[in-house]
Amino acid sequence: MTSFDIVVVGCGGGPSENNLSSYLLKAADATWEDGLVALEAGTPLPFSRNRPRVNYAPAIHTGSGIGALTRLLDLHPDVFAPEPSEPEADVQVITAADIYSRIRCYLITHSHLDHVNGLVLSAGSVQGPTKLVHGSKRTLEGVASIFSGEIWPKLASWKDAEVPGTSLLLSPLSPDEVYTSVAHDISVRMMPISHGQNDGIPYPCTAFFVRHDSTNREFLFFGDVEPDSISSEPKNLEIWRVAAPKIPETLSAIFIECSWPLGRADDILYGHLSPKHLAQELTALALEVVSSRQRASTEGRSNGASKKKKRNTDSLPSLEGALAGLRVYITHCKDDIQKTFDKPIHEVIASQVRELVDAKGLGAEIIAVEQGLHITI
Repeated sequence: MTSFDIVVVGCGGGPSENNLSSYLLKAADATWEDGLVALEAGTPLPFSRNRPRVNYAPAIHTGSGIGALTRLLDLHPDVFAPEPSEPEADVQVITAADIYSRIRCYLITHSHLDHVNGLVLSAGSVQGPTKLVHGSKRTLEGVASIFSGEIWPKLASWKDAEVPGTSLLLSPLSPDEVYTSVAHDISVRMMPISHGQNDGIPYPCTAFFVRHDSTNREFLFFGDVEPDSISSEPKNLEIWRVAAPKIPETLSAIFIECSWPLGRADDILYGHLSPKHLAQELTALALEVVSSRQRASTEGRSNGASKKKKRNTDSLPSLEGALAGLRVYITHCKDDIQKTFDKPIHEVIASQVRELVDAKGLGAEIIAVEQGLHITI
């Protein structure tokens, strides 16, 4: 059963401006005309005309640039088109402005430019209803500072103090267990993560559990994140504990960054992951999945009795196949501007992660996200 359609407008981590975080999604049982959700809002520009579009199953992150969307529609004019009523019917011509006008809200993980630039540049330039921008209060304060009138015109206001004529309404989410409806049949739960430090102070970012309300299926989308092993405020384990009982039946896809290839020193990760650290994080998730299943099994055998066996801490349980059925989408790979590798950097990094995860026998499928993909979950 398909719950989500996701189109990857951009998925890179810079510094090149032509492929930044930008994802558009909708519930699978809705049409693109019904409205869509933008996950992140970077500013990708045209991609290679020679790169074919690929379709995967399970996936997700969104930032959207008019230039990238225009090129996507030039290459694949039917990607957002409705199903024709007749087999011979002509494909409806859809423009980037049409797609932007259908955005009902943005989900923003943090306010760094490579995640909000497209939102800023498009504000006030396209038609459609006023768009809600969801994120943490800290993230939205960063977005609001851009729309101060100095960096960019005052085109955003807070939802509880709306200013007539603004294009964007900033609507903070609470970092709690509650799912908030953001579109028809789509709800999100926001949880905090750490993205390195700013002047010695931990810089907050967020991850979103995105739920299709009718089927109760979800995917997990991370903003920029550092490994717990080196963080001054480790937060990933709590997310893994929330995700573990849902894998893979309810939650079968995780979008997570891996900005650097193998060999990057910890002191220059700058709040990001490398393959070594991502493999460690997925191992932590696998351990939580196994522990969750063991608890469920014990509780089932005891018919819900509250007394539980004491966990044997002398040895770790087998993690073989613990993440089978889970697809891990690798995002935010930083450009190989020195041309160190003879393959695209996202393929290099995903291959390195895949080798490490396979060596541990975790069972997760590792997928390199690339611009133009249409992913279904």
